[in-house]
Amino acid sequence: MDLVSRAQNILMKPKDEWVKIKAESTPIPQLFTSYAAILALIPAVAQFIGYGLIGQRIPFIGLVRLGLGSSLFRAILFYVLGLVSVYAFGFVINLLAPSFGSKPNPENAMKLAIYSMTAVWVGGIFYIFLPLSILAMLAGIYSLYILYLGFDSPLMETPKDKVIGYCVVSIVVYVVLYAIVSVIIGAIFAVGAVTTGL
Repeated sequence: MDLVSRAQNILMKPKDEWVKIKAESTPIPQLFTSYAAILALIPAVAQFIGYGLIGQRIPFIGLVRLGLGSSLFRAILFYVLGLVSVYAFGFVINLLAPSFGSKPNPENAMKLAIYSMTAVWVGGIFYIFLPLSILAMLAGIYSLYILYLGFDSPLMETPKDKVIGYCVVSIVVYVVLYAIVSVIIGAIFAVGAVTTGL
């Protein structure tokens, strides 16, 4: 699997690419080492640059940026928790399969979780310039559409009349996982700001 062409195709021609993905056999560890772990570096590195090197201007306060150590720690935490949440997402997709008349398949569920995150990871480049981070959120919305097409392919052998329900419940799971990661990172840095007097 060529990472660049896979990422490009899942972004530009997701419907066709899901058909190819369904026909492939890719062990879960390989999905992470050859794809997820690499692409997930994009938003992590971008956040390190955005928060630690460039910073952002806040009205009446001026330029605000994290220290390099804090920014690096934040980027590492974001990276690790992001990969953990993607694994959890794939696990839950597989767990939910019987509830939507689908066939449990851990590998295909993980493909759905990982490949649908492509737009989120690539769009994470916008964190370099924090005022543009809204574009990273828009990339997240596109990822949800890619996820829907994956369910519709049907990667989990989901009956057509249950695709939307399965996808919606999975999206809720994804939003909850994302919220948990955000709360953990926010709480750690809020505590850090209080203890250091920042």
